[in-house]
Amino acid sequence: SENCAKKVRLLDVVYNSTSNELVRTKTLTKNTIVQIDAQPFKQWYLKKYGVDLSKKGKKASTKKDEEGEEAVEKKSRHVIFKLKAREAKNKLDPAVEEQFQSGRLLASIASRPGQSGRCDGYVLEG
Repeated sequence: SENCAKKVRLLDVVYNSTSNELVRTKTLTKNTIVQIDAQPFKQWYLKKYGVDLSKKGKKASTKKDEEGEEAVEKKSRHVIFKLKAREAKNKLDPAVEEQFQSGRLLASIASRPGQSGRCDGYVLEG
């Protein structure tokens, strides 16, 4: 529910309510559950909240704690306070956080993909 649209790569078809044959042949249809690459969303989350989702634990996740990376990327005082405020308000579902650490997110296809193989969808949360 973050309202973030990214172009990502489909990795695998996981579930289709119509038939397991469609999963075996990796056919893309509407309402198919697929695995997508999480990297573009990780980068967006890092930029918006200052939290690296690829690492485990809250202490290791904040970028401000790592002196090496902070020296490379300087931030103004205003930006640091803005990121702290966003991080305080934000709650990420543990299931989604686990998916981010594995590098793959589960998503549902909302459109009807045609011959081009392009499809639109949304990330499943919870």
